Amino acid sequence: MENEIIKYLNKNFDAAIPDESNREQLEIFLAGRINYLVMNDFNHLVQILYRIDVSEKKLKDLLIQNPGTNAGKMIASLIIDRQIEKNITRRKYRQDDSAIDDNDKWNE
Repeated sequence: MENEIIKYLNKNFDAAIPDESNREQLEIFLAGRINYLVMNDFNHLVQILYRIDVSEKKLKDLLIQNPGTNAGKMIASLIIDRQIEKNITRRKYRQDDSAIDDNDKWNE
């Protein structure tokens, strides 16, 4: 799994997910944290989902279509998918500034 995603999820879920975690390990860990938040701090979970921009419609549809399935694992999968989508979009629209003359670049 990409380190950017793991770092972001560690920050938002107060977690310590190892950088070398694969998707399955990440889903299992997140599912546990999500299930904990559902039971103990649902408002915080809703805030995280809003900030990550998980589709409310997708989430509702998934939960309705899969009754009795571990909701934490389904939500974790949606979160990971959304983070991957955002990384792809960032890469796609990131400008390569190596072709810009140094005199034309913004000074930092």
